[in-house]
Amino acid sequence: MKEKQEVVPFEEAFQQVQVSFSRLALLHLGFSKVLVDQFGEEQGKELIVRSIMEYGRLIEEYSKHTDQDHPFYGIHDKYVYKGEEFLDTRDIFSEEEEIDFSSLEIHDCSLAKVFNLLKEEELGKLYCYIDAAHSMANDSSNKAIHTKNILCGDSYCQIKTEITTEKERKNFKESDKNWKYVDPILI
Repeated sequence: MKEKQEVVPFEEAFQQVQVSFSRLALLHLGFSKVLVDQFGEEQGKELIVRSIMEYGRLIEEYSKHTDQDHPFYGIHDKYVYKGEEFLDTRDIFSEEEEIDFSSLEIHDCSLAKVFNLLKEEELGKLYCYIDAAHSMANDSSNKAIHTKNILCGDSYCQIKTEITTEKERKNFKESDKNWKYVDPILI
């Protein structure tokens, strides 16, 4: 006897992914608040950034064992690329082989919504270091940094890739507190 396969509508799956990312935002805030309360603002934020660096390394290590290291949909409400809206990043990749990420607009991040709602933009934007951390864990000669960020007052996020400096690579390797300057918009 065949087992019945249940299909979840895309809208419902999308919403459930957003709920999961809202929980991730709350987890980030929970740990961040404890670190700041326990160690003071400067040292607490330093520890948060170092934790995000390690998180980026762990994502990269995990991705070596899986087919996917980033969700295709749900973390953001939509993407806009060359004037066209997308819900699923695979649709962008299927149309073009080489994507100019600096032209990709990332709208309504599920995590940023939580950080804004709870008026925790300062601690929330420390999570955004994950883009630089993950990219450098993959290839330390390049970094993915923000040119726009919702938590910095922009209407959407945008990321570009830049070549890292020797100092940035050294700071990342050593989990140095000065690595935070890798993405100047977040400081």
